[in-house]
Amino acid sequence: MKISYNWIKQFINLDWNAEQTGNLLTDLGLEVEGITPFESIKGGLNGIVVGEVLTCVKHPDADRLKVTTVNIGDKKPLQIVCGAPNIEAGQKVPVAIVGTILYFENGEPLEIKKGKIRGEVSEGMICAEDEIGLGTNHDGILVLDKNAKVGTPLSEIYNVEVDEVFEIGLTPNRADAMSHWGTARDLRAGLLQKGMALEFITPSNVNFRVDNRTHKINVELINKDLAPRYCGVTISGIKVAESPVWIQNRLKAIGLKPKNNVVDITNYVLHDLGQPLHAFDSSKINGEKIIVKTLPQGTKFVTLDEVERELHEEDLMICDAEKPLCIAGILGGLDSGVTKETTSIFLESAYFNPISIRKTAKRHGINTDASFRFERGIDPNITEYALMRAAILIKEVAGGMITSDVIDLYPKKLDDFQVFLSFEKTSKLIGQEIPKETIKNILTSLEIKINNVTESGLGLTIPAYRNDVTREADVVEEILRVYGYNNIDYKEKLNASISKTLQIEDYQIQNKIASQLNGQGFYEMMANSLTSTKFNKLSEVVDKETTVKMLNPLSIDLSVMRQNMLISALEAVAYNKNRKRNDLKLFEFGKTYHQDKNKRTEQKHLSITLSGNRNKPHWNSSNTKSDFFLMKGTVDSVLERLGINFKTNPKLENPVFSEGISYENNGKIIVSFGVVKKNILNHFEIDNEVLFADFNWDELLKQIQNKSLTVKSIPKFPDSNRDFALLLDDKVSFQSIYEIAKSSEKHLLKDIQLFDVYVGKNLPNGKKSYAVSFTLRDDKKTLTDKQIDKVMNKLRREFESQLGAELR
Repeated sequence: MKISYNWIKQFINLDWNAEQTGNLLTDLGLEVEGITPFESIKGGLNGIVVGEVLTCVKHPDADRLKVTTVNIGDKKPLQIVCGAPNIEAGQKVPVAIVGTILYFENGEPLEIKKGKIRGEVSEGMICAEDEIGLGTNHDGILVLDKNAKVGTPLSEIYNVEVDEVFEIGLTPNRADAMSHWGTARDLRAGLLQKGMALEFITPSNVNFRVDNRTHKINVELINKDLAPRYCGVTISGIKVAESPVWIQNRLKAIGLKPKNNVVDITNYVLHDLGQPLHAFDSSKINGEKIIVKTLPQGTKFVTLDEVERELHEEDLMICDAEKPLCIAGILGGLDSGVTKETTSIFLESAYFNPISIRKTAKRHGINTDASFRFERGIDPNITEYALMRAAILIKEVAGGMITSDVIDLYPKKLDDFQVFLSFEKTSKLIGQEIPKETIKNILTSLEIKINNVTESGLGLTIPAYRNDVTREADVVEEILRVYGYNNIDYKEKLNASISKTLQIEDYQIQNKIASQLNGQGFYEMMANSLTSTKFNKLSEVVDKETTVKMLNPLSIDLSVMRQNMLISALEAVAYNKNRKRNDLKLFEFGKTYHQDKNKRTEQKHLSITLSGNRNKPHWNSSNTKSDFFLMKGTVDSVLERLGINFKTNPKLENPVFSEGISYENNGKIIVSFGVVKKNILNHFEIDNEVLFADFNWDELLKQIQNKSLTVKSIPKFPDSNRDFALLLDDKVSFQSIYEIAKSSEKHLLKDIQLFDVYVGKNLPNGKKSYAVSFTLRDDKKTLTDKQIDKVMNKLRREFESQLGAELR
């Protein structure tokens, strides 16, 4: 949020520099993230002076250029080449001297340099009004008053307002500070705590009066719960034009572009007092009536941004007798706003239900200054006051007359919060006793009314604009931030309690696996559990029937809970790919969310993602691509670190993998991994191969807790290794070889490894070659060659009979 220091000084006449004030605002909880200088004319007209054109002749080598000599008050006149059609000798003109920097609205800054134009020396620039920020006209140079003194800096003729703008990182609960008035209120409280009792200047409405009652717009509130308070007044005979310079400067300072005097006043009051307003062209209100109501589901409405929107049945609308005019508190309609032809307006000021506004804004993906304030909660007690303030300003800058009484519909007044503050509880929460008088002074400075005082505490009434202060703890926080966190003493002694935990706590296991993966070159990622409905197209990844939808999504891209860790992983791969980071080794601990007719479930997962090369390019190593076997080794190492036994489930197919396998233990799937299908990658615009593993972390934790520790002695007798090169049908998997070998020899066969796969020339069509290593060992004696050969012959016969294998 941007706050102008000059604007703040309209409420408090403070002579501090901006840095001092910024520090106090930060101490008060309104964190100042930066202070930016502002000039109403960028560059401040520095380096631009009044010059007098002494001579003006045609350029000898260009039809449209002229060579002038210009007196700027120096001993020697400047020669300047100019292309303006209206330049003449004897004129007083703005001259940008050499070294001056000009700032253009839609371009790069230009430094004026001495140079030659078509062979003629040019020692400066005679400027048009748009080139120095004094207007938009570029038909010719700006001709100054003939009485202007030569050499006078232009900044002395045209008033340049200099300001400093605070960029405040406003927390969502501080709706009361979303205006210059609200920020100034906090600043006053902080200054009082420092012993500076400065006058707080509040804009006066004493000049408001009804000129006549010739143009009344009736108002009907149908949905009173959604619009607890609604005010309006008509102003007739106005002239829509540019705003005065002072209003334009205020709006420009906080980043708003001035539009016209009426719209600018509504924006000014919004940022001045925090009350959003809306001006309707009253000639476009049919039936001389405003109706505040909801409309049927599916009603079409075109908003000010020329987008046709389909309304929800809960969207609150401002309508006339025939049609909708505005989405209440959010955005006006295309055909009801103020234009150059407008001569009379109906000015609206209201308090709308924050929840209703927030839901409507999110449904339609609209975020405006008005909705930003309404959905956080504004002050319902200034609705009429702000309306009258705006009406006075509109009369001042646009003329016209107030032609109706103020309509104020407030069926049920919103009550202020009542809180009892215990002195004992306050001291306990703060950790230090603050004098009771200091507490009372702070509360008074915050406009918190003290109803009664007892030995034990205070009975308080909280003003309606502080909708975040509803509990005793909230009041203590208010006292503390004004008193100053830095003023609270702290002890040198630190007390801490040690909690006893088991070795198999979730976070401890996570830390162990995270450390292991870090050591293997992986980076931990943290993704949002919220994602977009656009991924519903991926039927392999998302089941629409079990999607958990957000009732009040922050945006369309964050409207559902993720069902699969793969979505977050691929978003991260695509994000990094777009930033030229193609070699990725990532892991994430996170949850997925599902629902059926009876319940909603959360499941915890560990995901691992590989893409690109295994290692960074280096002179003594080749660029090896991450492949399935690297992923398999990583998955195996995680399970081994956890002490989990596993076997491959050959029957289970995962729809997200073109090639992949799953491991199970005790009849439960514990991890699936493989190569992600190309059609899924195409949805994320990923060209590289991506390998992905998804661990069922909840199941792993269960198995770890139920696992007993088994201790085995180190084998005393040596292993014996034998290899087979098997020619197989290309449909035969290594899993088949593994299971046949294990079932054929259960006693001596300790391990089976696939160490080479070959497919290509010199092999028959539809065939492949597997190189398989078998490890044999007898735990009671050393194996003889005869025993080993017997086992290997048995394995060969089984492979030939069951798989049609041939030894190569």
